[in-house]
Amino acid sequence: MQYYTLLLALFVLSFAGFKPASEPATSAPEGKNIGKKAPLNIIFMVGDGMGLTQITAGLYSNGNKLSLEKMKHIGFIKTHSADKLITDSAAGATAFSCGVKTYNNAVGVDKDTVAKETIMEAAKKKGLRTGLVVTCTVTHATPGSFYAHQKTRKMHPEIALDILGGDVDWFIGGGKAFFENRADGRNLSDELRGMGYTIGYTLADLKADMDKAGVLAADTELVTMAQGRGDFLLKGSELAIQGLNKGNQGFFLLIEGSQIDWGGHAKSSQYIIDEMIDFDNTIGKVLEFAEKDGNTLVIVTADHETGGYSINGGNLQEKTVEGAFTTGHHTATMVPVFAFGPGAEEFMGIYENTAIYTKMMALLGLK
Repeated sequence: MQYYTLLLALFVLSFAGFKPASEPATSAPEGKNIGKKAPLNIIFMVGDGMGLTQITAGLYSNGNKLSLEKMKHIGFIKTHSADKLITDSAAGATAFSCGVKTYNNAVGVDKDTVAKETIMEAAKKKGLRTGLVVTCTVTHATPGSFYAHQKTRKMHPEIALDILGGDVDWFIGGGKAFFENRADGRNLSDELRGMGYTIGYTLADLKADMDKAGVLAADTELVTMAQGRGDFLLKGSELAIQGLNKGNQGFFLLIEGSQIDWGGHAKSSQYIIDEMIDFDNTIGKVLEFAEKDGNTLVIVTADHETGGYSINGGNLQEKTVEGAFTTGHHTATMVPVFAFGPGAEEFMGIYENTAIYTKMMALLGLK
């Protein structure tokens, strides 16, 4: 009899903490229940095309360690666009920047091509400083979706014009041709200088005490890590943080490891690994700042996975992986979200990519 009584007690206890699937999640997938502790700054980092395998390949090729491992709050996002299971970078970035599902190729507009206010524009209205650092053109799909409103990502000259709106205080990347070699004859770099910006062509042209600044380090895209880009992303991110971090004003900074995606399109494991490790080194530098600052939330995620990438072999001691690909295009797999700092717990769980926007807006008190 005592045996059955004990068994019944254990059975009851095993369900004491059980919650049926119909109960709401304890986290706030849509950012509606944000707690009192909120960040002053958000650094939002996108590894374009970075799925779990891209991260894993970088991990084992880097001696079984990544800076990402310091980020203990982890979730997953669903990446589909408004009408396609497989998103592109423009629709994926617009979900992050505007909180709406839209059609592939859309930059800062909804599925009816209506412009939607971006988090960068909302932050600027509130008095926060804003910036972006990328290894593609500053007019590319991801960065463009945070300050521009165009019906297609292919409209680089028009996207460049949108930066004249003044919602980006610091921008670093490529794309000089779209500013200075334009069919309309305008020189947007000179126009930006007239608006108080310092526009340079190398990181050495900028200083941290500048109020508004831009670097256009290549006519179009920056070269790959294999071609000698070096620590441009890390140094550019460090410089942008210094330039944006003015007293208690607060800032929102987008950093993109743009070319992880291109490694997937090229079906090149080495390309992915090189770019992944570069991105992770940048994450490490950003986390150093966030740890010391104490008021900065760092979020790392991807817009989608590229390549249907898998690891089919390798050698742990030799730090090698053998990769394979199912496609040279994007896939529909969920991608991870990592968070560190005030509000990091809000990014746990599984949710739509648009919830990233909702959570960030709520944490910054923008909506």
